[in-house]
Amino acid sequence: MNLESSTKQIIYTALLLCAVILLFQFTDFDVKFQSLFYDFETKSWFINRKDAILKFFFYDGFKKLFIIFSNIILVLAILSFIKRFKLLHSYKKGLVILSLSTILVPSLASLKSITNVPCPNEIVDFGGKSIDVRILESFPKDYVQEKKFRCWPAGHATMGFSLMALYFFFKNPRNQKIALTFAITVGVLTGGYKILIGDHFLSHTLVTMLLAWLIILIINKFVNKLSIFKT
Repeated sequence: MNLESSTKQIIYTALLLCAVILLFQFTDFDVKFQSLFYDFETKSWFINRKDAILKFFFYDGFKKLFIIFSNIILVLAILSFIKRFKLLHSYKKGLVILSLSTILVPSLASLKSITNVPCPNEIVDFGGKSIDVRILESFPKDYVQEKKFRCWPAGHATMGFSLMALYFFFKNPRNQKIALTFAITVGVLTGGYKILIGDHFLSHTLVTMLLAWLIILIINKFVNKLSIFKT
């Protein structure tokens, strides 16, 4: 991907991100979609969050595996600057982009501390106590908020979607497409798990995916501009 096309991709992704935020802000699609996975009679979600096996595969286990993977990529990225490691050196740029992505994209979770958006299982519609407040809204001044909410964006899915940077690791177009498909699948599975246990709305996951891709595109553009990667 050349610099000109990457700039266009950044603009297109930013515009799509704004469109998705506005779509879910001014429609009830989130609540209607989430209702498909909630049993209003038993007040239970499609997946029980206490299911140890699913929690291991889609949450705890995945998180540990991701940390191991990201640390390995960081080490390989550092070693790629040593020319005697010829194979690593030839993938230096891709390794740096991937390493930066696995560090910076998950940092999106820090936005939760300031957005103050409730999760599905915390709002009245799904057995919670909070009113439904979306990202472009604030709680009414006279509303007594028992705690600050931390549900936007979808933090867990950032790890899966950060792997979309694998697209820039591979050089063959076919491999790039396979890598991107794989990464999106991982992000959707980890994000989908959180939707099915009532921890996130669909919009939280979609916004996270677009934010992740936007950051990856910016990282790619930045790295391509560095003279050290032009030789």
